[in-house]
Amino acid sequence: MFLVIGPVGYTLLEGTSFLNGLYLTIITISTVGYGDIVPTTAFGRLFTVLLIFSGVGYVMYIFSQITEAMVEGGLQRFVERRKMQKKMTRLQQHYIVCGFGRIGQEICSILRENNRSFVVVENDDEVLRELDELAYLALQGDASDDDTLLKAGIKTAKGLVAVVSTDAENLYITLTARGINPGLFILTRSSGTPGVAKKLERAGATKVISPYSIGARRMAQLIVRPTVVNFLDLAMEARELGLCMDELLVTEQASLVDKTLMQSELRSKYDIIVVAIQRPNTPMIFNPGSKTKIQQDDILIVLGDNQQISALAKTL
Repeated sequence: MFLVIGPVGYTLLEGTSFLNGLYLTIITISTVGYGDIVPTTAFGRLFTVLLIFSGVGYVMYIFSQITEAMVEGGLQRFVERRKMQKKMTRLQQHYIVCGFGRIGQEICSILRENNRSFVVVENDDEVLRELDELAYLALQGDASDDDTLLKAGIKTAKGLVAVVSTDAENLYITLTARGINPGLFILTRSSGTPGVAKKLERAGATKVISPYSIGARRMAQLIVRPTVVNFLDLAMEARELGLCMDELLVTEQASLVDKTLMQSELRSKYDIIVVAIQRPNTPMIFNPGSKTKIQQDDILIVLGDNQQISALAKTL
């Protein structure tokens, strides 16, 4: 409207050509004002004043809307992406979660609850927007691509979880990850189709999990041993009640090294029960006796109060 009224007004009041009137209108409402063409008549100057008051304010409003859209839209997302990329370069001993479906969402939620560092690799734009809202570290790309996994820090990662939708994709991800980092812990989802688990293990998966098989066994156990299942659920998930089952690594500096369970006084000091002990390259020791010695690099499976377990963890 301004680009039509302005040139017509200057043509009628100043006798300019339409092109010169358009030029004068644009440099007026954009506040450039070169001064090479100026209104000479009183009516022309009054028209310019009206054009400035009406046109300049409108143009400034348009510029502010464009700037706001850039800052709150693409530019802001670009800045956030750059921040995330910098955070990824600093990650050490983290987990890479490939896929953010229903299983991936649960895994990420539990990792966050337990203060584990992780980055999600996802290729869907809508899912990436959801990841941004959750403030998860996310990387857009194909998880079976070498460059994508390298950007996710696979060489310094502690583990990778492949939970994309198909067995074939999980197989390719496992092959790629194992080729880049031979010592990486790789947890892979299987559909449960016969033979798939073996193929995933041959590709390099450390552990292969079938959600359907686990779900079926859990449902059966709820029928056969409901009290046991309820107890395990309480021990694993009821942190708000103070009860917790956790694993603790015994380091070289721990005062418990070479002491028996009785000498360690874990029960009297911390009111903690040692349910099992996992030692490197040996079968797990279930319900260890009071004379069982605690050794360096043992992983203690303990049950007890959440705060007491945290206190014990600091001594190890």
